[in-house]
Amino acid sequence: HTATLLPNGKVLVTGGGNNSGILASAEVYDPAQETWTATSPLANARIQHTATLLASGNVLVTGGGSSGAMASAEVYDLVPGTWTATGPLATERYDHTATLLPNGQVLVAGGTHISGFYPTSAEVYDPAQGTWTATGSLAIGRSSHTATLLANGKVLVAGGQKGGNSLASAEVYDPVLGSWTTTSSLTNRRSGHTATLLPNGKVLVTGGYGDASHLTRVEVYDPALGTWTSTGPLATGRYGHTATLLPNGKVLVTGGYNNSGYSASAEVYDPALGTWAATGSLATGRYPHTATLLPNGKVLVTVGNSADVYVYGSSVQATWTSTGPLATAREYHTATLLPNGKVLVAGGNGAEGPPKNVEVYDPAQGTWTATSPLTIQRYYHTATLLPNGKVLVTGGYDGNTALPNGKVLVTGGYSDSGYSASAEVYDPAQGTWTSTSPLATGRYLHTATLLPNGKVLLTGGYGSIASFTPTISEVYDPALGTWTSTGPLATGRYQHTATLLPNGKVLVTGGRDNSFNFLASAEVYDPALGPVSPAILTQPISPTVTAGSSVTFSVEAVSSSPSSYQWRSNGVSIANATNASFTLTNVQPSFAASYSVVITNVQSFVGI
Repeated sequence: HTATLLPNGKVLVTGGGNNSGILASAEVYDPAQETWTATSPLANARIQHTATLLASGNVLVTGGGSSGAMASAEVYDLVPGTWTATGPLATERYDHTATLLPNGQVLVAGGTHISGFYPTSAEVYDPAQGTWTATGSLAIGRSSHTATLLANGKVLVAGGQKGGNSLASAEVYDPVLGSWTTTSSLTNRRSGHTATLLPNGKVLVTGGYGDASHLTRVEVYDPALGTWTSTGPLATGRYGHTATLLPNGKVLVTGGYNNSGYSASAEVYDPALGTWAATGSLATGRYPHTATLLPNGKVLVTVGNSADVYVYGSSVQATWTSTGPLATAREYHTATLLPNGKVLVAGGNGAEGPPKNVEVYDPAQGTWTATSPLTIQRYYHTATLLPNGKVLVTGGYDGNTALPNGKVLVTGGYSDSGYSASAEVYDPAQGTWTSTSPLATGRYLHTATLLPNGKVLLTGGYGSIASFTPTISEVYDPALGTWTSTGPLATGRYQHTATLLPNGKVLVTGGRDNSFNFLASAEVYDPALGPVSPAILTQPISPTVTAGSSVTFSVEAVSSSPSSYQWRSNGVSIANATNASFTLTNVQPSFAASYSVVITNVQSFVGI
C-alpha cells in the first residue's frame, strides 16, 4: 500500500493487498486521536502503485497492478474526502516511481509494464491540466528502483532490477531540459533498497537485494561530484525496508525482509559519524510496510491491518515513547526553548493557511497549552529569545532568537499578506505578545543572531520584491525596541547560516542568490566596527579647461561598506554620472559650474 502525510497532519493509506486479494479501500490515520477512519475507496483496486502529495494538498495515485499493469490515475481531494479520475498514463506500469518536481508537476519513471518488459519511458503530470506529457527516456528500463529529488531540483534514479537482475546504474533527470544523464554507478548492484536525501544535500542508499544476498552495505551519493562513497554498514541486511529522515538529521531504518524472514529490527544512521546504532525494535517483523514521519515527530509504521507509532528517543539504545500532539498541525513554524524549560511553538503553515495560535509544550507533563496568539499570521519567520526572557518575532512570508532577558524575538516571515516586515516580542511570564518596531525590509528565510551586547543581527533573506535578495542588514536593540541599519552583505543570500564566533563576530555562509544558485561564499560581520561614513582620500582637482577639449573629475574614498556615487552640477544631479570619475567632453563656456560628488553608504554620506 501507500502512506501519504496530508497537510492537516493526518496520514492517507491507499490500496495494497491482504489475504482477501488486492484492495481499493483507503483509510486516514489521525495522530492526535491515534485512530483510523475509513474514507472513500479508490475507483480501481491496485497494488505497487504510487501516491504523491501535490502542491494543492490533494494526492495523486498512479498506475499499479491488479489483473495486470494499470494506466489509470486518481486524485484524492482532502476536504470532501473523495476520488476523481484524472488523465491516464501513456504506458501502463507498476513498481514505478513518482516524484514531485519543484514546479509542482510529477515525474513518473520506470516500472514494469508486462512480464519481462521494463519501459524506459518517463512521463510528467500537470495537475493544472490533469494531463501527462512524455519526457526524456531512461537509458535503462528498471523497476524496484529509487527516485530522489535533489537539492538542485534534479532527480536521481538509482539501482532497481530488470529481468530479475539487480542494477548498479544511476541516472539524473533535469526537469529544465527534460532529459536524463548517466552518472556514476552504485558500488553495489541493488534493488528494493532505500534512498534518502540528507540535510547536507547528499543521498544515503541502504540495503536492498543484490549479488544473491540481502545487503548490509550502504553508500552515499554526492551530487556535486557525481560519485558514490561507502559508509558504515547496517547491522542487519534487509530488502523492502523503510528509511525515514528524522528531525535531528539522522535516518531511521525499520523492518524489511532477509534470510531470517520478516525483520523487526530498527537502526539509526548518524551522517556526522557515518555509523549505525541499534534502536528499539518494532513489535513484530514488517514487510512490505510504510513509515511516515508525522508533524509531531512520531513515526507511523503500517502493514496489513496493524500499525505501530513510535517516538525516537535521544539515547543510543533508544526506546519509543508517545507524547502529546500539537493542537494544530503546522510546518515552517518556530520552536523556542524558554528559560523555564518549556518550548514555545509559533506561526507556521497549516491545512487552512498560517495559524495565529501559539502553543507551549511542557516536557514534564508531555502536554501542549494554548497561549496568546500572534497578532499577524506568518511562517518562514524568526523567533529570538531575549535576555529578559521575552521572545521577539519578526517578519516572514505574510524568524527565532532567544534574548538575554529571556524573551523571544520573532522576525519576518510570510503570511497571507505576503512578505512581512513586522516584529513581535513574546513575554513568557505574562504569556502575551507585543508588537515592536518593524524591519526596514520585509523578508523571510533570513537569519537572526543574538550578539554578545544583547542586540540581534538580522541578515539576508528573501525580500518583498520578486527575485530580490536583500543585502541590507539590521540590528535590533531590545532596550529601545528599534532597528538600525548596519553594514550590508557583499552578496545577497537566503537559506544561509549565521554563526556567532567565540570572538563575538558573526560568520555567514552559503545559501542561495537571486538566481537560486547555491553559494559557496562566506562573510564575517564585526559588530565592534559597524558601518562608518565614507572618508575622502583624494579630492577632485579644480582645473582650467580649453574650449572643445575634455576634462575628467575623479575622487578616491574609503568606506566600511559598498558605496554609491552621484555627481552634481551646481547642486543638481547629473544623469548617469554614478562612478568614482566623471568626464565632460567638448567643453563649452556654458559648462562652467561648481561640480561636486556625493558618496553614500548604508550609514551616511560625504558631499564634496
